[in-house]
Amino acid sequence: MPNGRPDHRVVRAGVSYYSQGMTKHSPEPQPVCAEPLRAWLKEAVDLGASDLHLVAGHPPVLRLHGELQELASPVLDSNAISGLLLPLSPSHALERFQVDKNVDFALELTLASCARRFRANYFLSGQQMGACFRVIPAHIPDLAWAGFPDDLAQRLAHFRNGLVLISGVAGSGKTTTLAMIIQLLNQEGGYRMVTVEEPVEYLFPQVPGSLVSQREVGLDVHTFADGLKYALRQDPDVILAGEIRDHDTAQMALSAAETGHLVFSTLHTRDAKGAISRYADLFPQEAQREIRSQLSLSLRAVVSQHLLPSLRRGDKRVLALEVMFNNAPIASAIRFGKIESIDNNILTGRGEGMITLDESIRKLFKEQRISRETAERFISSPDRL
Repeated sequence: MPNGRPDHRVVRAGVSYYSQGMTKHSPEPQPVCAEPLRAWLKEAVDLGASDLHLVAGHPPVLRLHGELQELASPVLDSNAISGLLLPLSPSHALERFQVDKNVDFALELTLASCARRFRANYFLSGQQMGACFRVIPAHIPDLAWAGFPDDLAQRLAHFRNGLVLISGVAGSGKTTTLAMIIQLLNQEGGYRMVTVEEPVEYLFPQVPGSLVSQREVGLDVHTFADGLKYALRQDPDVILAGEIRDHDTAQMALSAAETGHLVFSTLHTRDAKGAISRYADLFPQEAQREIRSQLSLSLRAVVSQHLLPSLRRGDKRVLALEVMFNNAPIASAIRFGKIESIDNNILTGRGEGMITLDESIRKLFKEQRISRETAERFISSPDRL
């Protein structure tokens, strides 16, 4: 009973929350992970795979360093998959799955005496149940392991306010990048941070001098937009929205950035100019001019990332980055919709720390970290090598 006040605590997914006047609730029961699913998940962890796929008509399949690898198990049928997946799902996720026919949720399992977290996606295909399990590292990775430049992370983390976007295709490590940046601030101390995620993947450790609330869409808040709206009333210095996927969330992210907060989020686009176009396109045509004007003032940076196959087969994939910082020419291009000029603005902004994706790929190729074949596949034109 610190300071003479009752200690009211709600525990969920390994995170403790305090609130005066709240009653104590028991956590949801441990999910039932039967064999052979438990063994497949353990193999995914042991091999360093990013994903485990369960699809009817196929054996279990791992995504290992970007490549698909079948496990030595029989072909799965729909009944076998359903029998493994249904007992594993928390009740709230199963209810959503029955209505929406898709659901994302996070779960924690004890494998070989170690707690491991996974992001699960359940879906229907041909009216048969399937799943993809994303392996979440046991600890938030460090920047060196991920290949993310420390000076870039420090710069992004210490903008006083504004909007920072991390873009990339699915599976390119956007969530990990945001987790590493937030963890920098968490370890530094002195920041009140609110995250809105679907689902919560990485759990930020409690650090003296830092205060982090992680809110999960569907459990703690209805939508990303609601999470951002109410985060503004929670005295935040930094807000993380796991993804911007609709105009309500995009508008709230801009509003939060305009009112003096540092806001991080992600978009599914290949490059910086695609992120800016995508952001404006979330709004009706008649509103896009005003949104571009707001974005030109509030955007601080866009980092677009790709994970490329390593030259050494069996090694983890290599991070390629495009980095754009907002400056006067880029702000003008955004405001007036001249998005096609942004590539040239990034090129001329090298002195400000910007780099195009092509330059990043060329550097990785010259350092012999990726093959010529990989470089030619991802670079905009092979003659740029």
